Amino acid sequence: LQPVESGGGLVQPGGSLRLSCVFSEITFHNYAIGWFRQVPGKEREGVLCISSSGDITDLVDAEQTRFTISRDNAKNTAYLQMNNLKPEDTAVYSCGADATGSCDYYNAMDYWGKGTQVTVSS
Repeated sequence: LQPVESGGGLVQPGGSLRLSCVFSEITFHNYAIGWFRQVPGKEREGVLCISSSGDITDLVDAEQTRFTISRDNAKNTAYLQMNNLKPEDTAVYSCGADATGSCDYYNAMDYWGKGTQVTVSS
């Protein structure tokens, strides 16, 4: 039931990446999906969350426009599009799923992935 993230890698500042998170064995469309990131020595930080109904919650900065979240229920997949990446975006990015379908409890996801490394460096 653990989701699998992919799409991370090394990118130069200003570049873009699209992360994917694939789920199996859950009724994907019923779940809220969140993207998180963590750097060594720091707590995991929520990035974006999308509810089962498609409502999006920005967990970091409501004014930010660099990152977008989307989902494809037919493919049991959620995406995180990251544009204009900065060195401070370097982290392990992981996804989670919440059976309530709501992003209100994003820190208590039912399922977590292992994450994919994103490194922003020149």
